[in-house]
Amino acid sequence: MAPSDPADLLAPKLWAAFSHLQRQLRSGLPPTGLGAAALAALARIHRSPDLTPSQLAQATGVRLQTLTRLLTALEKQGCIHRKPHPSDGRQSLLKLAPAGLRALKGEARRREALLARAIETTLDRREQAQLLAACALLERLGEAMSTSPGAADISAASEAG
Repeated sequence: MAPSDPADLLAPKLWAAFSHLQRQLRSGLPPTGLGAAALAALARIHRSPDLTPSQLAQATGVRLQTLTRLLTALEKQGCIHRKPHPSDGRQSLLKLAPAGLRALKGEARRREALLARAIETTLDRREQAQLLAACALLERLGEAMSTSPGAADISAASEAG
């Protein structure tokens, strides 16, 4: 049976549009020195400082063994620092280093510039105003999803997919 609720009709269309846009943002730019996995790890560390490697692996859905190699490379590149865990000597806490923050900001600027060019060349002024209004709605959706029961399960599933 086909969905009849407008939200049930809108959700898959919105998901598909976001997925397509995200793919285009990733593929529309020449590669930088850091891959997608490294940038994702840096972004998570930036949003949630003082994660342990195990917590980061769980949050990103990456096996700890795989993540350990990535973190070693990021540390050698000066993108992250590790500091001792205050209560567990076997653990370390991950911190974003200035070079990691610069890499994240540079990637954000590159993607924003690509998106701005596409908006400018594809959408007329009226459509740009509609898109701006939609951004406020999307922010409300994101906020609602982050505070609603089960949001962590939804968020983890979306990051894994």
